[in-house]
Amino acid sequence: MQFITGVYLMVGLSWFPVYTSAAPLYMAALAFTAYGVHWFAIGWRRYTGAADGPEGWMAIAFLLISLLGMLVFFQAGDVPVGILFIILTLIYLSEIPTRLAGWKNGARVVGLWQFVGAIWLMYLTYAAAFNFSLSQHWWI
Repeated sequence: MQFITGVYLMVGLSWFPVYTSAAPLYMAALAFTAYGVHWFAIGWRRYTGAADGPEGWMAIAFLLISLLGMLVFFQAGDVPVGILFIILTLIYLSEIPTRLAGWKNGARVVGLWQFVGAIWLMYLTYAAAFNFSLSQHWWI
């Protein structure tokens, strides 16, 4: 779903100018597409039983994308999404030494940041649903 959303946003931003506040949406389109491809790659490696070492190298690129997203969304004034990208940055900062250097407790740290990220994503989901459907504004 992330990949489809990213492609949908990018097509809407580039081929058909249908979005009015487009600046941060370019970052969202880039991130959704990249993270969607990332999930495909992880799923394929796990399906085929391949080693998980390449995930450490991929984490370097996704760390950079996460840092870019953090900078873009904070600069655009979208603090809740900026916080999401901080959490993603922490996930990938933990993932790199875990996968590449065999950090013993790294999997637990990665899991902690993923848990925090899941809670924050659920908050953002509820807030967006309330904002768009009921015009009741939570924090976002």
